[in-house]
Amino acid sequence: MALFGDIITAKQVIDNLSFSTELAGLARQHLEWLQSKDYSKFTIISRAYILGDFISWADLRDITRVREVTKQVLERYRRYVYHCRKPDGQPLDVKTQALRLITLRVFFRWLARNDFIHYNPAADLELPKIGRSLPRHVLNLKEVETVINQVDLTTPLGIRNRAILETFFSTGIRRQELANLKISDIDFEGGTLMIRQGKGKRDRIVPIGERAMAWLEKYIQDVRPSLLKYTANDTEDTAAKDENGLFIGRYGNPIKNRHLTNLVGKYVKKANISKAGGCHMFRHTMATLMLEGGADIRYIQEMLGHESLQSTQIYTRVSIDKLKEVHKKTHPGANFKRRSKRK
Repeated sequence: MALFGDIITAKQVIDNLSFSTELAGLARQHLEWLQSKDYSKFTIISRAYILGDFISWADLRDITRVREVTKQVLERYRRYVYHCRKPDGQPLDVKTQALRLITLRVFFRWLARNDFIHYNPAADLELPKIGRSLPRHVLNLKEVETVINQVDLTTPLGIRNRAILETFFSTGIRRQELANLKISDIDFEGGTLMIRQGKGKRDRIVPIGERAMAWLEKYIQDVRPSLLKYTANDTEDTAAKDENGLFIGRYGNPIKNRHLTNLVGKYVKKANISKAGGCHMFRHTMATLMLEGGADIRYIQEMLGHESLQSTQIYTRVSIDKLKEVHKKTHPGANFKRRSKRK
């Protein structure tokens, strides 16, 4: 049975399981159902790996049929996930644990709704409580400029990379959203960027600053055409060229998430600012600096493409500089001089 088409990694996860087991066969049907409902390929791949882990765990315990999965079995798996360790010996973070269990709840709910089982053993499966942690590192404006200025502008790829950093900083776009951009998504006259099929498959239009557009224009005119000139004979990289993609690799191929992460992380490290991060650091930075500049949080929500304002409100906790400024101006005891006891 064909599965996923171009989503090879998801297919391999399930194909590596024993399809003589009922659980594995049902997992395959469930993933095909997700595809038919137009879930993103990244969601399908993620759930394929998680279901593959669960089925492998169950196989080791001679649990192969769906009716053998009880509340007690799922509770044992929940404890297993809690005690799991990454290669570096660290436990799985709470969000990763929750995602594994949520995937199982969705799977067993689907099984119950389609009459594969009479009751849902995952209905009462407890999820770990996820706190809303602050972003680890947010850049100030001086640090942003320091990072951006690490780019070597004497090379074609340096100009492309500068355009990438400027776009991240100006728009707060997600990594995958940037990788998906097409040339036609830029409106130079209107000063906007169309983000198609963002998280939750929602489209949105966001403003983009003049400086970012200037670097995009330079990249599109002076660099991008040369990247498309390479042929498969020029390199071992035989990936199909991305004729319409905005940001492309050195051989005209689509730019990958992993490459963007390494690219941004390299410049952050090179800047020597005692902060670590990648693409998402610029997203956090853009939102925080806009808030400190006086932007209403609902506009920031629109920029970031958050469905819920609750997701955006974390930046009101990050923006301590603005809070300190308001406190100093308005609190009657904020400006008393204290006598230092330090020698």
